[in-house]
Amino acid sequence: MKKIIVSVCAAALALAAIPAFASVPPEGKDDCLLYGKNCPNVLDSLPERIAKLNKEIAKGEKVYTSEELNLLERKLKEDNRTMRVLNKPGK
Repeated sequence: MKKIIVSVCAAALALAAIPAFASVPPEGKDDCLLYGKNCPNVLDSLPERIAKLNKEIAKGEKVYTSEELNLLERKLKEDNRTMRVLNKPGK
């Protein structure tokens, strides 16, 4: 009887841990920057987002595929363009 209870408890603990491991980003990828996933409460300022994009691009092909790097670089260019427009003096 003890063995059954211990087995059931061990199985319950193992199943409870699965969502915790699922939330860890694989290979250090930032899905929030790439696809807008896994970031329900993330609200970065534009300079913070630019810094994050530079940091992720610096990881290179060890972490990201070439398509993902191109996507990150496009987002960085777009954010830099937005930053220039916002910092442009008005008339």
